[in-house]
Amino acid sequence: MESSDAAAIEQVLAGDQDSFRVLVGRHSRNLFRLVYRMMGNEHDAEDVVQETFLRAYRKLGQFQAKANFSTWLHRVAVNCALDHLRARDRRASQMVADHRPEWDNQEQTDPVANVAATDPTADRLVHSAELREKLDTALRQLTHHERTAFVLRHFEGLSIQEIGRILGIRTSATKNAVFRAVKKLRQALEPFAGFSA
Repeated sequence: MESSDAAAIEQVLAGDQDSFRVLVGRHSRNLFRLVYRMMGNEHDAEDVVQETFLRAYRKLGQFQAKANFSTWLHRVAVNCALDHLRARDRRASQMVADHRPEWDNQEQTDPVANVAATDPTADRLVHSAELREKLDTALRQLTHHERTAFVLRHFEGLSIQEIGRILGIRTSATKNAVFRAVKKLRQALEPFAGFSA
């Protein structure tokens, strides 16, 4: 564990609640990026990140100092996001069961993508927007575990072992989740990308 994380945790556990802000400041951006990819919209991602830090603060006494704080915090975030996704699925199922009209699916902007280094051409922007829309749609079709494993592996760059620890599953199950996600995404994006089967 990073020594500055360890020092901040020690101070929080000793009663210095303000030291937790150091941990929030250090890890909130990475958590938001991860959770945004899982949730698909900024509002839900912000809610999940807040819930993550609230849970982490409440359970900080259970954190084992020999573990990596960042990995532990990612696991808390993934669990919060999965809880939120399950609740969203239940609400959607209830709406269908009640025969209520589906809620307005307003276009969401990707705050992570707003950090562009160059000014692309109009054609490239259109193609990129279409591809992002197809990818977001394809990601929503994955199971929660597949989506989480894929995001952790291909957006966050974590190892299979780290992902397994975060999800609380064996390495073989983690590999299978990533493999299934990649296969499903390839199939979904194949027509758009012009790949041949």
